[in-house]
Amino acid sequence: MVTPRPELTGERADLLASLDKHRGFLRYTVRGLTDDQAQQRTTVSELTLGGLVKHVAGVEERWMRFAIGGAEAMRSEGAPTDAEAWAEQFRMLPGETLDVLLERYRAVAEHTDGLVATLDLDAAHPLPSAPWFEPGAAWSVRRVLLHIVAETAQHAGHADILREALDGQRTMG
Repeated sequence: MVTPRPELTGERADLLASLDKHRGFLRYTVRGLTDDQAQQRTTVSELTLGGLVKHVAGVEERWMRFAIGGAEAMRSEGAPTDAEAWAEQFRMLPGETLDVLLERYRAVAEHTDGLVATLDLDAAHPLPSAPWFEPGAAWSVRRVLLHIVAETAQHAGHADILREALDGQRTMG
């Protein structure tokens, strides 16, 4: 769990509380798994629990780079550049462990939380050119954070399904 930032109030505190709640669901869902379990496909999907942790950390990291420096910053270092690289962000590769992926996720979350405390939430950057973005659209830092919350919540839900298919454990209920 990320250390709370008691100095934050209002909108910033609410954004971080919501994000941390969904991060917590994802971390809780993978609790107690071995690396072999975290690498298993439990549905017809390619998704794995370890792969989801890896993906969510990467997405949060890239979008926060966008929040700071726009589309060009998002494309730098570690961004998938082809179909194979895109697929690899959803898989645990040889040598990767769940513990290492969770530690990276913790570090990414800590960095994001620090940025939320300092960035201008109204600052905006043009979105990268992609078929799924409206041409010429821009997102504010606030919108980026809402996107990260939604992405994290969606994948925490995916993880819950994968975990239940693996061993019957559920995050809630």
